[in-house]
Amino acid sequence: MEFLVSKDYIRDFKRSLLLVLVCVIVLVCTDQDYYSLLGVSKEASSREIRQAFKKLALKLHPDKNQNDPNAHENFLKINRAYEVLKDEDLRKKYDKYGEKGLEDQQQGGRYESWHFYRYDFGIYDDDPEIITLDRGEFDAAVNSGELWFVNFYSPRCSHCHELAPTWREFAKEMDGVIRIGAVNCGDNRMLCRIKGINSYPSLYVFKTGMQPVKYYGDRSKESLKNFATQYVTSTVTELWAGNFVNAIETSFASGVGWLITFCAERGDCLSYQTRLKLAGMLEGLVNVGWMDCGTQGELCDNLDISSSTTAYFPPGATIINNKEKGGVLFLNSLDAREIYQEVMQRLPDFEIISAASLEDRLAHHRWLLFFQFGESDKSNVQEFKKLKFLLKDEHIQVGKFDCLSSPSICNKLYVYQPCLAVFKGKGTGDYEIHHGKKILYDIVAFAKESVNSHVITLGPQNFPDKEKEPWLWCPPCRALLPELRKASKHLYGQLKFGTLDCTVHEGLCNMHNIRAYPTTVVFNQSDVHEYEGHHSAEQILEFIEDLRNPSVLSLTPETFVELVQRRKREEIWMVDFYAPWCGPCQALMPEWKKMARMLNGLISVGSVDCQKYYSFCHQESVRGYPEIRLFPQKSNTVHHYYSYNGWHRDSYSLRGWALGYLPQVAVDLTPQSFTEKVLNGKDHWVIDFYAPWCGPCQNFAPEFEIVARTVKGKVKAGKVDCQAYAQTCQTADIRAYPTVKFYPYQGTK
Repeated sequence: MEFLVSKDYIRDFKRSLLLVLVCVIVLVCTDQDYYSLLGVSKEASSREIRQAFKKLALKLHPDKNQNDPNAHENFLKINRAYEVLKDEDLRKKYDKYGEKGLEDQQQGGRYESWHFYRYDFGIYDDDPEIITLDRGEFDAAVNSGELWFVNFYSPRCSHCHELAPTWREFAKEMDGVIRIGAVNCGDNRMLCRIKGINSYPSLYVFKTGMQPVKYYGDRSKESLKNFATQYVTSTVTELWAGNFVNAIETSFASGVGWLITFCAERGDCLSYQTRLKLAGMLEGLVNVGWMDCGTQGELCDNLDISSSTTAYFPPGATIINNKEKGGVLFLNSLDAREIYQEVMQRLPDFEIISAASLEDRLAHHRWLLFFQFGESDKSNVQEFKKLKFLLKDEHIQVGKFDCLSSPSICNKLYVYQPCLAVFKGKGTGDYEIHHGKKILYDIVAFAKESVNSHVITLGPQNFPDKEKEPWLWCPPCRALLPELRKASKHLYGQLKFGTLDCTVHEGLCNMHNIRAYPTTVVFNQSDVHEYEGHHSAEQILEFIEDLRNPSVLSLTPETFVELVQRRKREEIWMVDFYAPWCGPCQALMPEWKKMARMLNGLISVGSVDCQKYYSFCHQESVRGYPEIRLFPQKSNTVHHYYSYNGWHRDSYSLRGWALGYLPQVAVDLTPQSFTEKVLNGKDHWVIDFYAPWCGPCQNFAPEFEIVARTVKGKVKAGKVDCQAYAQTCQTADIRAYPTVKFYPYQGTK
């Protein structure tokens, strides 16, 4: 969508702009709703959509329903629903326009055999230890501070299926030490392309602060484990009489306790691998050590330890007369997961912030707060206790607030159910509520991004009214929020960014006709402009820049007549006739704006919304979308135009086509005029030596015209056809086409 703006609007717009994120839940009325067909909610994740489709595919596939004459048709319906909803861009179109927005898409017409869906489709979707990552959550996961080992695979790759059983066993064994992930490159082609994945399976280790490391070894479980553990930074400390007591005593000051394995002749001792695994699982929370009672017999006797055992010494644990062990927890299990759970339960919970101290605490420190409703609230999980360690470098404190203790505070913050939010050290007025998955890596990524960005949560009390500055709205979708935070850092001091949750503030969103998500619009009093670009910070920034300095004018039938049909004789116009629901039109939009910026000062660029002005477009004989027309200068008739029929609709192709209609500034030179004007004349000249058959010459021609216009009045520009005047080009020592030479006049020659 483009914008018709006045100079006053642009001036006011530059003064202040507020970007507002809006969470929208919308129902699109179609004959057969795709979400209902798959049995998922409109907030379903990619994994949930894939799991639901697989379940239906195995049940409804024609291979299993050969006696049902409608089996093929029924399967096509769910296949079409899956192909649309798994694609971020198609899902957005469907949410907004229904099936009408998909008329130019043909997804879902073909499907695989039942065997494919049973054995090849969604390889790791049912494995709880393996986290299937999609494009929207990948960066947040691998930048969370945890160690990740990720398998990039394709469902059609035989080697990927051969690896799958080993990858599952490996994931179970390393569970808790490192995060084991998987990316289906069949569903996430763009992500895999960006990460440089060109073969399957490709295995990479990711950790914040280091470059991704690719695994090249054999695909046995032991080799995978040896490779991954070398990146585990946690250690197991050997303890003896000289350092044991000091370790226990200093734990009180550090707030970090000890998990110690005592290895004696009797009983089973935790293996080295199990101790190392526990060190990884408890990194930053508990120190892990071991003691050989064979060499430290006196100390073990004093501790009354006669057989192998493992004990947790919390901070402040006391050893009275070397025999009584106050607060020490002895563990009999040899299973790392069981020991981990026992220790995590003993770790202290987050601090509960009182209503009286809340404002003061939030005004002086960064906080990640869990809002709960009563002591019985089970929203917290043991793993979240790692947050303090993972967020310490960002100086973010972690706490809880009970909304039942002060409902008015939570109401003021628009908190009506258990959730979490980041407060940025400026009190209760500067905060952002988390809208992502309630899992550790997503929360860590959210907290780190939020405190370093300038996105805040809004509601009716702090949402500006129509008399204030312009706004930009968009929804807090997981894929968009990180990009929006990046954009907010680039525009700090120029724009304000916020989120508005339409599930909570439905009336406010309805007032502004927010109907689908993700939807991004700029609101400036009565003017509303919608963002249709992709979820990237770069395109959001381009969108904002285009609003502040519009490159494309949105034309009404009246302004089209006034500006285009009645244009001055030397003016040239390019106009895009489009429909908002049209897929190719949406794809063209960012390229059209780029082209307009490149043509600034040479050709005026506009667009006409043919959904809004259908009768006018019909009157202008527009039969399909997008329809690109160029109205040249000095036309004898107002309706004289050229239509673009090129295959490529990128900004450079469109620009090159348009520049071909500019009056030529460069002079065509003959051998005689080249000698008289260039070699013997008294002007500076820049010359393009070309051949008509040369493809690069044809591509360069409009660029040379830009040069000619740029230097006009200072340097003259000329062109020499080397096919027609070969001798001239040979004399000028031209050996390739195109060649540009500068001939400066230096007084005598």
